[in-house]
Amino acid sequence: MSPVTAGVLQLLALIAALALAYRPLGDYMARVYSSKKHYKPEKWIYKVIGANPSAEMRWPAYLRAVLAFSAVSVLFLYGMQRLQGSLPGSLGFVSIDPDQAFNTAASFVANTNWQSYYGEQAMGHVVQTGGLAVQNFVSAAVGMAVAVALVRGFARSRTGELGNFWSDLVRGTVRILLPISVIGAVVLVACGVVQNFAGIHEVGQFMGGTQQWNGGAVASQEVIKELGTNGGGYFNANSAHPFENPTPFSNLFEIFLILVIPFALTRTFGRMVGNLRQGYAILATMGIIWIAFTGLMMWTEFAHHGPVPDVAGGAMEGKETRFGIGGSSIFAVATTLTSTGAVNSFHSSYTGFGGGITMLGMQLGEIAPGGVGSGLYGMLIMAIIAVFIAGLMVGRTPEYLGKKIGTREIKLAACYILVTPALVLCFTAAAMALPTPGNSMTNSGAHGFSEILYAYTSGANNNGSAFAGLNADTQWFNSTIGIAMLLGRFLPMVFVLALAGALAEQKPVPETAGTLRTDKPLYAGLLVGTIVIITGLTYFPALALGPLAEGLAS
Repeated sequence: MSPVTAGVLQLLALIAALALAYRPLGDYMARVYSSKKHYKPEKWIYKVIGANPSAEMRWPAYLRAVLAFSAVSVLFLYGMQRLQGSLPGSLGFVSIDPDQAFNTAASFVANTNWQSYYGEQAMGHVVQTGGLAVQNFVSAAVGMAVAVALVRGFARSRTGELGNFWSDLVRGTVRILLPISVIGAVVLVACGVVQNFAGIHEVGQFMGGTQQWNGGAVASQEVIKELGTNGGGYFNANSAHPFENPTPFSNLFEIFLILVIPFALTRTFGRMVGNLRQGYAILATMGIIWIAFTGLMMWTEFAHHGPVPDVAGGAMEGKETRFGIGGSSIFAVATTLTSTGAVNSFHSSYTGFGGGITMLGMQLGEIAPGGVGSGLYGMLIMAIIAVFIAGLMVGRTPEYLGKKIGTREIKLAACYILVTPALVLCFTAAAMALPTPGNSMTNSGAHGFSEILYAYTSGANNNGSAFAGLNADTQWFNSTIGIAMLLGRFLPMVFVLALAGALAEQKPVPETAGTLRTDKPLYAGLLVGTIVIITGLTYFPALALGPLAEGLAS
């Protein structure tokens, strides 16, 4: 079987698995967030944190709860790292430096999981399991809660109430993420992923010396890192490491975990607004972009660009032979079109155009299908922009799901789509203009610029994957990328929740003959075009200086 055929078969198997899970998981999540019942373990949690899960919140109260919980999480995780040297199970590792501790705390709370450290050489068992793994669960649940709040804004009318954040947070964690993670961890252990609390031990001979490896609760952290679109690896090699991702099957299973909730949330959306066709339209838009990116990536990496790739059957540099080009390309697109950031290959070693595809996937806003929760609310923002553009074309006040998109709504949507590009481009420009940050680049020219652009794109979009080649463990990058991650995560949430509140206060608008049908293929095509054009106009000059220049020169 040729490598191309193997890659296509893997893609088809993945699509089939996602299709089988789509309806039951999407309907289940809709029931979870619509239920009025509270289970006993959930009641214990509410009692401990002092929350009333039945109290409805307007958008300012919902936002305050999101920000307060996240701020406490940052402080808690920062404190754990600074005290690591005094904690049991630290494996002898010292406490983390202040700038790196801030960067890591911001990263995991913002669902980014950018890592400027070697996981197996810096973090002990307590910080890994009690700090980082916990944030993998709750940061994903926060994103889902905000997405559900926006969906309620569309579904409700003549009220500003969006539900209860604490109830949404706990239910997302206890009823959705935790059960799937338990099952997924068992599957990964069966595949050979490590799950223990072993200490550091020496193995084998390597270039005249021995190698040191430490064990850990890898499978349980690996499953939620993918399922929650987090991405932080227990080991520096991330999902290329055989302790995290040992076989082609585990590789495909981890890709499935990355994509299953973001895609299924479109079904949840359709179910909660009472129109499944609207969910299918969003699903179609996400699917078209994801399949197009995957096909383009595979074509780019399989194309021969010289004698070495010709012999290898494609661009194999930086890729694991057990995954091949097909499995690596599918993983790379899945992780950069979501906010996952896990990698099973070095994106810096991809062809010029291949590296550009990974970067462009993040610059779209990671909405196809995007992160857990963040992908859905990001796509709904783009849906509002597309409706507004269509309204301008025909001279009609735009409507979406029975809600008028007026001046207030479009301003909030516009602010949402401007935040992340502003962060990416401003921080990239500052890093390139100042003399010190440039010293961290391994390469010069277009590829070196791509290293910087990729780092801030990954941070501000809450992705977390790295282009490799950039030494990001400096005070400049730890601080600025940490700030970009926090602002890129929580500023957009301000506009999303304000928009949700504005929509929930409206009374429904009856559908007329002039209403744009947003559940039809024509609208899905308009939405795809809107996403591509907005991204292209925003990032094309920067891409032209980096991956496009490198790709055209090769």
